Amino acid sequence: MAVIEAGLRESRRAQLRRKIQDNLLAYAFMAAGIACFALFSWYPLVRGVVLSFQQVNFVTDPYWVGLDNFRALFADPLFWTAWKNTIVFTGLALVFGYLVPLAIAVLLNELRHFKGFFRVAVYLPVMLPPIVVVLLFKYFYDPGNGLFNTILNGVGLPGSQWTQSSSTAMISLVLVSTWANLGGATLMYLAALQSIPGELYEAAELDGATIWQRLRHVTIPQLRFIMLVLLLMQIIATMQVFIEPFQLTGTTNPDTVTVMVLIYRYAFTVNNDFGLAAAMSVLLFVVLGAFSALYLRLTRTAE
Repeated sequence: MAVIEAGLRESRRAQLRRKIQDNLLAYAFMAAGIACFALFSWYPLVRGVVLSFQQVNFVTDPYWVGLDNFRALFADPLFWTAWKNTIVFTGLALVFGYLVPLAIAVLLNELRHFKGFFRVAVYLPVMLPPIVVVLLFKYFYDPGNGLFNTILNGVGLPGSQWTQSSSTAMISLVLVSTWANLGGATLMYLAALQSIPGELYEAAELDGATIWQRLRHVTIPQLRFIMLVLLLMQIIATMQVFIEPFQLTGTTNPDTVTVMVLIYRYAFTVNNDFGLAAAMSVLLFVVLGAFSALYLRLTRTAE
């Protein structure tokens, strides 16, 4: 009996050795991938959390301050201003950047001629580097010889201080972001639209459905999944807006300072305190993580 058990154990060891040898290359690739994730994703994440509890300026030795960075954040009036501006920007960006691409995709899907031309035209801004888009709009918004004021003056209307005025600064940033990212969302909607079976529209037409009824009862229900995914992605992306306010209005304008701009201020311009910036980054991470988890739970419950 003992001899049989010893033989079985040896057989299992031999099978395990063969399995390891057969998959050795796969294990090596997997280990390399895990190492890359650990080095470039997980380590910075953990390091950022540690920094949020330290006083760090990368000149003198860091030291532990506990929750002092978070207390300093909540006591800073600009902290609440930055969150308010970020939420306003996200809301406006969703109005323009979420619904407009859907409307354009539906329109492009209905076209019978020049489909390729209009699709390329809509997607072209996405191919421009973000900084180029911002510099382009910086010229458009120029209160002196900018394109927008030139057009307004040409039709007898007064010009505007687009990014300098508190009433137009935020909407000016939203327009830049919407124009730059419109093409990607439009193409995703368009791809989803073309996957809808044509029989559904034919049946709706036979039942006498109008365009609005076909849109409401066929198109939108069929696009529900992609719309939910894009909504989550756009909220996360717009909550992290940085380039537009940083380049167009700077880091000192309280009307357009956002969470990411405030993180930059804490780290590089005003405080030179990387611990404070890391604490703000951790708060943003927690807010976005909690929102994503709640959003996924609610959407799954609705299904």
